[in-house]
Amino acid sequence: MATVCLSGTLEDKLVAAAGAGFDGIEVFEPDLVASPWSPAELAARCADLGLAIDLYQPFRDLDSTDPATVARNRRRARAKFDVMAALGVDTVLVCSAVAPDAVTDDDELAAQLHAAAELAGERGLRIAYEALAWGTHVSTWDHSWDLVRAADHPALGLCLDSFHVLSRGGDPAGFTAVPGDKLFFLQLADAPQLSMDVLQWSRHHRLFPGQGAFDLPAFLGSVLAAGYAGPLSLEVFNDVFRQSDPARTAVDAMRSLLALEAALPVDPLVLPPAPALTGHAFTELAVDGSSGPVVADVLGRLGFAHTGQHRSKPVQLWEQGSARVLLNAGAARPADGEAAVVALAVESVDPTGSAARAEALLAPVLPRTRGNAEAELSAVAAPDGTQVFFARTGPDGWPADFLPTGETSAGAGLTRTDHVGLTQPFDAYDEAGLFYDSVLGLDAGSGSEVAAPFGLVRSRGVTTPDRGVRLALSVSLLRRGGGWAPGVPDPQHVAFATDDAVGTARALRAAGAPLLAVPANYHDDLDARLDLDPALLADLREHGLLYDADADGAFLHLYTEVLGGRVFFEVVQRLAGYDGYGAVNSPVRMAAHRRARQETRAAAPSTRSR
Repeated sequence: MATVCLSGTLEDKLVAAAGAGFDGIEVFEPDLVASPWSPAELAARCADLGLAIDLYQPFRDLDSTDPATVARNRRRARAKFDVMAALGVDTVLVCSAVAPDAVTDDDELAAQLHAAAELAGERGLRIAYEALAWGTHVSTWDHSWDLVRAADHPALGLCLDSFHVLSRGGDPAGFTAVPGDKLFFLQLADAPQLSMDVLQWSRHHRLFPGQGAFDLPAFLGSVLAAGYAGPLSLEVFNDVFRQSDPARTAVDAMRSLLALEAALPVDPLVLPPAPALTGHAFTELAVDGSSGPVVADVLGRLGFAHTGQHRSKPVQLWEQGSARVLLNAGAARPADGEAAVVALAVESVDPTGSAARAEALLAPVLPRTRGNAEAELSAVAAPDGTQVFFARTGPDGWPADFLPTGETSAGAGLTRTDHVGLTQPFDAYDEAGLFYDSVLGLDAGSGSEVAAPFGLVRSRGVTTPDRGVRLALSVSLLRRGGGWAPGVPDPQHVAFATDDAVGTARALRAAGAPLLAVPANYHDDLDARLDLDPALLADLREHGLLYDADADGAFLHLYTEVLGGRVFFEVVQRLAGYDGYGAVNSPVRMAAHRRARQETRAAAPSTRSR
């Protein structure tokens, strides 16, 4: 991987890359310039860590129409070749020029490339020429190949960069026209599909493979089919990655390469398969003496029954239909008085196989303590710290760890867990999408953005193909509210499905569930926009139900107030083929949660001493 992918000093980057299992690095010249190590010392440190140095980059603006600049560039090239010799690297990346004096005559440009290659060849070095997508004259890979072919020097070849090719709509199928021995280097990067200046897109929004919109398996397959036999290297410019823990980013990067190789159309890397996931087994909330009774009371009002008590741990099992919630009074909590989703379990047809795939994709396997005759559950840590269990629910499965309480409930029409909503740390959002996609085999949706009361919120769903498992991941650019407003920090929620949202809402209100109040303006707007059936609109108003519809179906949902600082529950009904999460209603929900928290704080007795 290129050192530019990671945060920190050059030493931090090397340790992170080696720790994640990378074989080599591209040395990004600014990292070396800022380092106290000499090139020879850097080479020695890389050798100690088992890292090859495969590329030195970038050499910018090699060509020029100004003879004096050409002479200076030849002097600069000789100096950089000395650096390369001390580093022990034989290939330098030369980018197509972006300066105003860049050569625009192809014959002259080929001649200057040939002259530079002659200097490199005399030293036993090679030049990998790359077309920058914003190059002044050369901005496409096929133009760069025309020039390399015209220059006709054994020390001159191509560097293919997936971002530069795909952002310009280049066709990787054309790579087969390039002899394999002319493909000197390959750089891989993904990116979201954005409509913006390509330079800014490249410098700030690149992602690791599998985190964006590019078809990198097809791209890489075309490069390999053309005969490329060099390293698979990552070059990712990303503002978030450049601020995050480099060790964690490097692991995310390695996971992306493993998943990419496993997705190749020909000769893929063989990983343990992702066993089918068939549903949510349970969601576990950490509670304490303050939040625990509050959450338990609300679960009871939602129609859940406390059906089991763990044999050896302070954990309660609450059930309704196939929806299960664990309240764990012994788990670590973020703060006193708070409740938090700390774990979720998914039903796997092969829990051991699910754990094996997770481990192969570098997911941290969590140690578990269990008592005699208790179920053995495999768990891995998601990027936000949530524990993900692979479970099988049945007579001999994890429910056998709970002693029956004998409690029952008539229920309120809730049938199962529809989805779990988890706010991600800002620097883990893209990592989380790749984690759930590659490790669990979930499909990551395209995502959406909502202008919320406290700033922009991005969200996406990750699901199994049959939608038996759904997670809703979200992230906020800034922390909600700051010190001036009682915003909900990093909210989490569990959504339960019903076949009759109106009937369930009626039952919940009768039971005194703390349902979130929805302003009348919302339903007035619904009436104006959608011309709903008057009877349905009346039910929505009476019970505080929210509504969304798309071309495939409709969605009715409601929320509880926030419980224990950040957790709340949702009830949803999906009609026909509706597949979303009612994101259009998120600002209404967020504003209502803020109002409810303000009212709660205003009503609370003051603890200030008098």
